[in-house]
Amino acid sequence: MRFRSLCRHAEIGSNSYVVEVDDARIVLDAGMHPKHEGGDALPRYDLLEEGSVDATVITHAHLDHIGSLPVLLDDQPNSRVFFSPAGADLGFAMLHNSVNVMQAKRTELGLTDYPFFGHTQLDEIERRIETRATERPFDLDADGHLRATFHDAGHVLGSVAVTVQSKDHTLLYTGDVNFESSTLIKGAYLPEGPVDTLVIETTRGDSPRPESYTREAEERRFADAIAETVARGGTVLVPVFAMGKTQEVLTMIHRFKQRGWIPSRAPVVIGGLSTKMTVIYDRYAKGLTRRHDDDFRILKDMDLRAGTRRRKAPIVPEPGAIFCLSSGMMTENTVSNGFARAGFLENPKNRLLFVGYADPDSPAGHIRAAQRDDLISLDPRHPAVRLRAEVDIFDFSGHATRDDLLAYILKVKPKRTFLVHGDRPASEWFRAQLRELLPSTEAIIPEPGQTYDLGA
Repeated sequence: MRFRSLCRHAEIGSNSYVVEVDDARIVLDAGMHPKHEGGDALPRYDLLEEGSVDATVITHAHLDHIGSLPVLLDDQPNSRVFFSPAGADLGFAMLHNSVNVMQAKRTELGLTDYPFFGHTQLDEIERRIETRATERPFDLDADGHLRATFHDAGHVLGSVAVTVQSKDHTLLYTGDVNFESSTLIKGAYLPEGPVDTLVIETTRGDSPRPESYTREAEERRFADAIAETVARGGTVLVPVFAMGKTQEVLTMIHRFKQRGWIPSRAPVVIGGLSTKMTVIYDRYAKGLTRRHDDDFRILKDMDLRAGTRRRKAPIVPEPGAIFCLSSGMMTENTVSNGFARAGFLENPKNRLLFVGYADPDSPAGHIRAAQRDDLISLDPRHPAVRLRAEVDIFDFSGHATRDDLLAYILKVKPKRTFLVHGDRPASEWFRAQLRELLPSTEAIIPEPGQTYDLGA
């Protein structure tokens, strides 16, 4: 068995990897780098001969894992494509939205190679995909050299890890994984037996969690921040990613109201792509996925108001209301960015609550690093705004803590561990820990394009 990274850089970005046995070739994930544009955002598909891929496996629907799938399939028309059922529904909703984003960037940034693909092409791809349930082995190539099994990864709805098995070798790729249960979905359920090769994310390797942290206390702190803001007549803004974080936050708010932690009549508004994604989340209740409160459906059981950028009137702050708006990083041309510029940040009664990761170079990252009364540029086409609203940051990450990831590596005792999906300090932390705690494993930060022979 052989392994190769198609990522352009050994960091979080355009995730894509290749596994080969004899003449069988499998691609794991087909991402697009969220911080780069044009060809720089794509994996190194030029390293693959045209028509040489037997199958492509997509672990979940975030664009850094699925965003370049149509580009890959342009050169690999015979590749089978495997998803989990929920991952497929969410993934194609994300890809159709990506077309719209790329069309806008073509006009605004003059990127003539955008869009890389169109809606019609996505419709054609969607008709040929194959979905598989977790814990049900299936063949990846026609000759049966490689078999795969999906495992629930607990990251977002439909996210999976995948075991790839040949006659002599077992490789487990975690994708993005979370071993802790969130408010809505249950934590990962991965195999605990020995594996030969483990390919594992390292996202939070450089971010230790305080020993005093508990999920219950963090949720209560979040609820108290909302209640205090509503009580003083302020507006709450929670920037959220349309898929995953939106549904998690809405479920928390629903529970807070049930418990009397926040006013039951406080209006809750969602905007952007969130509504479409929430429809899909609700579709996979009733025993179709591993989740808590299996009868709970967000759009049916909550009194939500939806707003989108297509409305003639923009979404504007409203005293006593809670706005859960995409995007989570408040990037330009998103609902949360426009809302923050529409008088929200300047009002000291208001409160901005961050519940997920924000790149330091994003508008959300700029706000998180700022001091009260600083001027902040949220969009270079508009005047800077002064930060007078309160800002709080909460840890509701969908990624496993570094301690949980390390414990899993020590449990399965791989002969070889590839440390991926992490910035260099994060991956290096894991490598140092494994040298000390599990010297029997070869800990590797894979160099893009280099082929690693995994042996038998």
